[in-house]
Amino acid sequence: MTSSTDTPRLFIGGEFREASKVIPVWEAATGEHLADGPCATEADIDDAVSAANGPDAKAWSTATPSDRVELLKGFAAALRSRAADTATLVSRENGMPITLSRMANGAFPAALVNYYAKLIAAWEPEEIRPALIGHTIVRHEPIGVVGAITPWNYPQPLAVMKIAPALAAGCSVVLKAAPETSLDAMVFAEAAAEAGLPAGVLNVVPGDAAAGTHLVSHPDVDKVAFTGSTAAGRAIGAECGRLIRPVTLELGGKSAAVILDDADLDATIAGLRSASFVNNGQTCHLSSRILVPRSRYGEFVDAIATLAKEMVVGDPLADDTEIGPLVSGRQRDRVLDYIEVGKREGAKLLAGGGIPQDQPRGWFVEPTVFADVDNSYRIAQEEIFGPVVVVIPYTDDREAVRIANTTEFGLAGTVWSQDVERATNIAREMHTGTVGVNDYQLDIQAPFGGVKASGLGRELGPEGLAAYRVAKSIYRVGPADN
Repeated sequence: MTSSTDTPRLFIGGEFREASKVIPVWEAATGEHLADGPCATEADIDDAVSAANGPDAKAWSTATPSDRVELLKGFAAALRSRAADTATLVSRENGMPITLSRMANGAFPAALVNYYAKLIAAWEPEEIRPALIGHTIVRHEPIGVVGAITPWNYPQPLAVMKIAPALAAGCSVVLKAAPETSLDAMVFAEAAAEAGLPAGVLNVVPGDAAAGTHLVSHPDVDKVAFTGSTAAGRAIGAECGRLIRPVTLELGGKSAAVILDDADLDATIAGLRSASFVNNGQTCHLSSRILVPRSRYGEFVDAIATLAKEMVVGDPLADDTEIGPLVSGRQRDRVLDYIEVGKREGAKLLAGGGIPQDQPRGWFVEPTVFADVDNSYRIAQEEIFGPVVVVIPYTDDREAVRIANTTEFGLAGTVWSQDVERATNIAREMHTGTVGVNDYQLDIQAPFGGVKASGLGRELGPEGLAAYRVAKSIYRVGPADN
């Protein structure tokens, strides 16, 4: 346990304050009370936005990139020093297996902050472009106050994917973290205080949906960055459209793993262990629709079912655990309801389908595999967000691409083949924001995001930094050296 689990606190204007409203945080593996977490009120959100518009935050926006770099490096070091405790805390909150959490919640935040610190070190905020008459100074300025709203499934990475580029660009941030993972959100506050970030540059106010709604609509917020469900994203996008407010939306997915007819069986199954079941299925880019050629359908279906049955389900803090509990009883029941939907639709249940008999406590669901699934089934079209995959047969490459693209989502996907060029050509035809060939790993140097109902905009890479800048053109007559 860390100081983040002590008295429920908010971090506003560079200072910690005791939360006037709290919400219980439950341990996913036991269902027992872990701690009381802070839950920001509308008044707290108002104070945080005011601090983000304060004089210290304004000075941050006009500071030189080199000045910001040093403070960002200190922020990264403070996050790194807390990495082990942070990883453990998140696994207790949301059930993420600790081996994944050490990387995602422990190492990744500091690495990403350092990446953006390095990216802006050589950045020049102005460039001169010759014009037909005179020249133009193109100036890149911070967009202003960012309202960042993040979910519970990857709480540290998804928050820092907004915090790091926004701070690097010179913006100030109000982070509204999910109530289920409100405890680990305060690690950002502790690291900011230790690093000496100016007051109001980063404000941490975990809260419920009402707090998020108030933040999105706040008149003094200049941009919203949201990761979460497509339903919530539609509402946020509509409100930002009404306000003519920039917004980045990283939303849901129902991605396809396209297994080509020359795929190596063992290598593909090994890759699907992560690509299709990572984080207990609580992953937006999961390859949860597995497309298998009819010529090899039987052997792959058997292998996928065997994989699910052999995965180690248990304590998320144990190093050998591959599937931990879901984040809440509500989420577990949602996943179990979808399993019943699949049975009623006529899909063939080959593995899992219920609560593990040796896990009487907590919110566990067995790794589950449905075969003989039609792509029109609800379990093939709706995001389940649990350890449930469906196997869909296809005849040729053209049909595989058609099935992969027949979905309202477009966040991710994978292609599996011994012929990398062939797989890459299939990837080019998939209507989705990201695709992995024989694996799926995010690259901090490359943009991540979706199309269609999977979102708007991109995070990570230089594109992630550009999302927090606005371009200004200054037209001048005469030579550029005036």
